[in-house]
Amino acid sequence: MTDTGDGQEDDPGIQFLARRLAKEVDVSVAEARGLIKLIGTDWNSLVREARFLKERH
Repeated sequence: MTDTGDGQEDDPGIQFLARRLAKEVDVSVAEARGLIKLIGTDWNSLVREARFLKERH
């Protein structure tokens, strides 16, 4: 995994959350990490935005 300089890529909690979001909403892990970076770790907000992202594809 590459480090973006914010330390987020190395955080196992963020990795777990990104994988969980990707599986739950069927988006890529990279998209999920991007949402986490933009929104934070609030699960409801992440799911809402990931579903919106998926509908746009």
